[in-house]
Amino acid sequence: MWSLFANIGNLILFINLILFIKGASNDGKAHSIFKWYLGAIFLVQIVSMILKKFNINNLYLSHFYFIGQFILLSLFYLNILKGELQKKIVKGCLIIVLLALTTQYTIDFSLFLKFNLFEIFITSILLILYATFHFYNMLNGKKEFYFINIGILFYLFGSTILFLVGNLTIVLSPKMNKITWILNSILYVLYQIFILVEWKKSFSKKREFKTIL
Repeated sequence: MWSLFANIGNLILFINLILFIKGASNDGKAHSIFKWYLGAIFLVQIVSMILKKFNINNLYLSHFYFIGQFILLSLFYLNILKGELQKKIVKGCLIIVLLALTTQYTIDFSLFLKFNLFEIFITSILLILYATFHFYNMLNGKKEFYFINIGILFYLFGSTILFLVGNLTIVLSPKMNKITWILNSILYVLYQIFILVEWKKSFSKKREFKTIL
């Protein structure tokens, strides 16, 4: 069942990537950054699936996923957040976290071969903070990237809890381990659906309007 939800999530991710490549090229820097984000996580997912098929350890790819996600979504929020203080917080946290993780892996490279709980927590919690900033800004402003923001907040909050017990599932029964990954896969499918809804509600209408013109 885990493979089923994972494949569904990757299929929707691929659809989202194609839609954003075709329809978000002229809609601003934030759209472009989000397109690169979709492409990056799709690449990580595909490489991970290939390695798994050949029974090759793919756990180290989680670092590319979390750090890549953190960098690209930080840049994404840097372009859509309005307040100067919010932008300074994003810039400062991006630099500090990258320096901290670089130092951590330099001191103990063995962390690269397993889940890094600090990496998972700090990158995810900060993105949740940025998403909260954006929700606050939308209270009295334009509801831009509304469904994407909901998806990010919903997925990261749930997946962070699941990944934080990632190391613990190793000592649990195989059944409990499967439940953890199934739940994460379901969250991932829902996240991709939110992104698809965003494209349908916002970007597809822009394309129709441009076509009419």
